[in-house]
Amino acid sequence: MIHTDAIDLERLPRHVAIIMDGNGRWAKRKRKPRLFGHKAGADSVRDIVEISREIGVKYLTLYAFSSENWNRPPHEVSGLMSILKRYLESELPRMQKNDIRLMSIGDRDKLPEPVRETLENVIQKTSANSQLILNLALSYGARDEIVRAIKAVARECLAGEREIDTITGEVVNNHLDTASLPDPDLLIRTGGESRLSNFMLWQVSYSEIYFTDVMWPEFRKDMFLQALSEYQSRERRFGRTGEQLHIE
Repeated sequence: MIHTDAIDLERLPRHVAIIMDGNGRWAKRKRKPRLFGHKAGADSVRDIVEISREIGVKYLTLYAFSSENWNRPPHEVSGLMSILKRYLESELPRMQKNDIRLMSIGDRDKLPEPVRETLENVIQKTSANSQLILNLALSYGARDEIVRAIKAVARECLAGEREIDTITGEVVNNHLDTASLPDPDLLIRTGGESRLSNFMLWQVSYSEIYFTDVMWPEFRKDMFLQALSEYQSRERRFGRTGEQLHIE
């Protein structure tokens, strides 16, 4: 068990991103339907959002539904969309009370209309909040995001608004879904898998990565704090040597 007093609140990651994996396998171990695991996972979301705001993490991105997840059985997709809609409706008062702003990345147009309308309503109503930015990756795939960004830059070139030689990493970054967000300092993946699964491939180039075997429905505040403690034990060099950092 780890507590907030074991964390250096002056050295928190500014932006934490999480691949919330293991809901279905957790439910299977309990001989329950997969949707039982997804519903339990919503409680973990509430826990991690709460502790993030409490200690002062500024940005929290959660991989809630990938572009590949549309290929799951229709009843599971429908159930996930219902869980998402209920979560957004139930959490709006808490977001307002705790000064939490909701954002989303991904292809929002693919979401069922009632879900999209609820999402956009919560985004609009929380737009003035600033204590924590909660960013949900919905119908999101990093390769799709990068392709959309490239197309947008290409259209600018074809329209004569930009010269090809002016295209830089910063230009591409400014056309990504996350243009208004800093890159994640820490990426957490639960569920025992060690891969990125098409999540924020551009943005996590220099993120510290923390893998845990804990399934998402069991990933709660103390485990989040453990990940932050591990993050704070690492030296982030960004291509430089440790000696250079110490001189600075």
